[in-house]
Amino acid sequence: MKGGKRTVTTKVLQISKYYYPFIGGTEQVARDIANALKSCDDIEQKIFCFNEDASAGGITTKKNETVVDTVDGVEVIRCGYVAKVSSQSISTTVPAQLKKVMDEFKPDVVILHYPNPYVSAFLMKYLKRDIKFVLYWHLDITKQKILGKLFESQTNKLLERADVVVATSPNYIDGSPYLCKLKSKCVVIHNCISDSRLIVTDEIEVRAVEIKEQDAEKTLCFACGRHVPYKGITYLVQASRYLPDSFEICIGGKGELTEQLKKEAADDPKIQFLGRVSDADLVAYMKACDIFCFPSITKNEAFGIALAEGMYFGKPTVTFTIPGSGVNYVNLDGVTGIECPNGDSKAYAEALMKLANDAELRKQYGQNARQRVLDNFTSEQFRKNVIWLIESLI
Repeated sequence: MKGGKRTVTTKVLQISKYYYPFIGGTEQVARDIANALKSCDDIEQKIFCFNEDASAGGITTKKNETVVDTVDGVEVIRCGYVAKVSSQSISTTVPAQLKKVMDEFKPDVVILHYPNPYVSAFLMKYLKRDIKFVLYWHLDITKQKILGKLFESQTNKLLERADVVVATSPNYIDGSPYLCKLKSKCVVIHNCISDSRLIVTDEIEVRAVEIKEQDAEKTLCFACGRHVPYKGITYLVQASRYLPDSFEICIGGKGELTEQLKKEAADDPKIQFLGRVSDADLVAYMKACDIFCFPSITKNEAFGIALAEGMYFGKPTVTFTIPGSGVNYVNLDGVTGIECPNGDSKAYAEALMKLANDAELRKQYGQNARQRVLDNFTSEQFRKNVIWLIESLI
């Protein structure tokens, strides 16, 4: 490690909700941590998680299977689940598998990605051991209010036991009713973009030109994400009604709201739904667009990796104000883009118009946006921060 070689190996166990090939914000952070720690010869690590139906990168997993496999050279213990309650997986194999890894692997450091109340219930007794405990706080439980109240006592015990609480932005610390009371325990480690996923190949360069040339005279706006309520895509669809035909709005992704969104936009030729986009097309659209739209509306959007990715390509961004969310920490109003009153579709349209009508402002915000990402949200900066975290504990 950077502070000098040690003769003793440090064992780190991450407990995540799911893991690659399942792709989600928490899962990507867990994988980023694992890859960061791989650069340290004196760290041994394992991942503990639920299993889920997923397939990517030549790996396929099934939700009902309890298996041990390897991702990026790191062992992953996956517990099959039998049901979900309020988005929480319920597994009969978690108790035995957790006991096995705690007794046999004997981790020096446990990183729990919060929230994960089911596994936390079994983890608590092992935290009585001489273990350094990191509570990696992704978000407050806001959607499932009853569930949040039910597990409030557990959450407080986890916070009390934690040696360190990691938040992804200072905004989230200030806005969380839990973290704002424990600032002395909190550290900020920003999420990071995946630099390798965003490489512009010759083929992507050609594809970006093709996308732009389809309607070269129009202002191309691009948004991408799961079509779920907190992503706020419906407000982008509504904003389009206030825009002239000189705009084109391309929306990537799919989800539970896809069909509803298509019906809402049925009479608006400015809007194009792309469906799920490949990594190559995602990069091509980010490179081709004039403005990156990120219309999330709740604290479920704790940070906004896709937002940082759009900024990485030098695009001005338009976001909503989300009290306590890191979104307004990533995109700085009047510096890297424009921030609008939450849920105000007309104001969102006015922000898009302002950027469309001012090429110099787009360029200025875009340059600032890229520099902000390079200064704060790269994988190398993340790697340094994670290694510093483990060093500070050991």
